[in-house]
Amino acid sequence: MKLSLLFVVPLLLSVSAQAQEPIKNAENVATVRASKENTTTVVAEDFKDDWAALSHYRKENAALAPPKAGENRVVFLGSSIFEFWKTTVPEFFEGKPYLDRGISGQISPQLLIRFRQDVISLKPKAVIILAGSNDIAGNTGHVTNESIMNNIATMAELARLHHIKVILCEYLPVNEFPWHKGLEPAPKIISLNKLIKAYALANNFTLLDYFSPLVDEHNGQKAEFTKDGVHPNKEGYKIMAGVTEAAIKKALTNPN
Repeated sequence: MKLSLLFVVPLLLSVSAQAQEPIKNAENVATVRASKENTTTVVAEDFKDDWAALSHYRKENAALAPPKAGENRVVFLGSSIFEFWKTTVPEFFEGKPYLDRGISGQISPQLLIRFRQDVISLKPKAVIILAGSNDIAGNTGHVTNESIMNNIATMAELARLHHIKVILCEYLPVNEFPWHKGLEPAPKIISLNKLIKAYALANNFTLLDYFSPLVDEHNGQKAEFTKDGVHPNKEGYKIMAGVTEAAIKKALTNPN
């Protein structure tokens, strides 16, 4: 009997020690269970809390070197219009200190959440803020032009606080969203653009007009410049490139 106790006590101590060792995360739990079955289980990281998709550009930002002396770095912050630009016309960004930080489908509060990581921390000389279309399209619910403008204004004020030149965009014309028809977005975009223009003028921010050179007689995009009525084609991006370069030059020479 004494022999049995000598054997059981160390065994209990060993089990107790293992029970007290914390399992740090769910991935560890899955690994422990899988090891018992001699199988390998890959557990994907859970990004449900990353509503603004901060993970999208995190690695790319971490690998980015600080701006060189005299470098006029410019961040393009927006949604699919900007994200598709670098894949449709990649040569526009080649050899230039331009950083495209567009994420398809994003609404203005998501851009605001990303602003520190994807703009301020990259230390640009200027930021181009293109926001509002997905809000109006009802991608995640009903959003007013006032709330869109508040988010744009907050981003602009953060940029000015960090000595980053601000370029605000009058949004591209859209007469119909293919994925959410019947919203009649044209008058809402025109109304939002008026708010953006008034705010830019009142605060001496550079205004970048994407609306006027692309609009047709129905307040949508000219057919020759778009692939779906919302996103530009190569010819549309060429038009955008011209007015964008002019706005960047103006912003960088703006003393405010």
